[in-house]
Amino acid sequence: MTPDPSRSVATRPDSDFTLSIDEALERYARAGHPRTPRSVQRYCAKGHLVCRLVETGFGEKYLIAPDSVDQHIAYINEVTPATGHDSSRPFATRRPAEASDEKPPRTDETASQAERPVTTGPDVSRYVARLESENDFLRGQMTVKDGQIKELTERARETNVLIAGLQKMLSPLLGGAGERRE
Repeated sequence: MTPDPSRSVATRPDSDFTLSIDEALERYARAGHPRTPRSVQRYCAKGHLVCRLVETGFGEKYLIAPDSVDQHIAYINEVTPATGHDSSRPFATRRPAEASDEKPPRTDETASQAERPVTTGPDVSRYVARLESENDFLRGQMTVKDGQIKELTERARETNVLIAGLQKMLSPLLGGAGERRE
């Protein structure tokens, strides 16, 4: 029986994989590079850390080789610029209220009850006025087009009446191809 080619050969004994995700998080934090549990799981999944995925009573969990965490921390230290921005921000921060014109959020209401801020000002009213003038122009164009369609329909009806009369006049001359009178 041939081995499954999609599986790699185990090169480390299971005893080398001793760190849990939480223990790896502690190592990253002590090194000055705090990470989230999801980040460490991604490192494991992408192969940045040497690890094993083991079955537990509650599902699967990663067991990580301690030396691979140390190597990854050394790599982060090497590639992190010396600007002091060594970790990504978990979320965008808002500007302080005094630096912007917006009101500080109300603390007595929940987010679902809070009103949506209304933007008003000269710029908004200028755009609204422009849109209203374009709407008026387009309504005028529709009125003109409706009139043109009505005129063309009337002309087509008149043309049909004239052609029908011409056919009646020419039918006796062309050999009775039209209506016959008795």
